[in-house]
Amino acid sequence: MHGEPTFFEIGVPDPVRAQTFFGRLFDWQFPPTGEPGQVSIGTPTGRGGLHGRDPSKSITMFFAVDDIEASVGLVRELGGTAEDARPEEPGFGRFALCSDDQGVPFGLHQVGG
Repeated sequence: MHGEPTFFEIGVPDPVRAQTFFGRLFDWQFPPTGEPGQVSIGTPTGRGGLHGRDPSKSITMFFAVDDIEASVGLVRELGGTAEDARPEEPGFGRFALCSDDQGVPFGLHQVGG
């Protein structure tokens, strides 16, 4: 599973507008996560999330890693940037936002047990 896409996150200024757009385009469902301004994205084959108040207007792909701490260190060693990994989220795991050595954003995801 190492290196496989596991999750994507869409950041938008207006989450309600994005739900209308992507819901009609792809027939996605948007179950609430319990966090204000955030929803899950229900697709036929993948996991996703959508959050508001994001001026970057971006889609970030997260990739599976076996050891998030080691992977964060390797990103930094290779010249990229990486936030410290977030604490475990029940049913989801841990993740860290990163950029490669050219500034391209991506995420690391250690699936929870």
